[in-house]
Amino acid sequence: QVQLVESGGGLVQAGGSLRLSCAASGRTFSRYAMGWFRQAPGKGREFVAVVGSTGVSRLYADSVKGRFTIYRDNAKNTVYLQMNSLKAEDTAVYYCAASGGILPITERRYDAWGQGTQVTVSS
Repeated sequence: QVQLVESGGGLVQAGGSLRLSCAASGRTFSRYAMGWFRQAPGKGREFVAVVGSTGVSRLYADSVKGRFTIYRDNAKNTVYLQMNSLKAEDTAVYYCAASGGILPITERRYDAWGQGTQVTVSS
């Protein structure tokens, strides 16, 4: 099973940018769809974005569409989440996850999860 490690979180002012990275172990990374989820304090985990195994197909939550970009580098076994125009409501722990499905947007469709990285946006 693939193992995932996120990095790149931190504190940023509203309107700023961050890029999250998720490094995967194993030689099967390119077979997985990769997703990003987030969990704000006191709330459940929500879907943010997913990219298909080849990197061509992508889906976004309406709340981040036009501001966030998900992409992957299969040669580096890494998926990224570029976050621009950040808002206070983007504050959350961000998780990457791997799925054998096709562009899944629900948690139960994912087989492996990272430990999460904190993103805090100050207003």
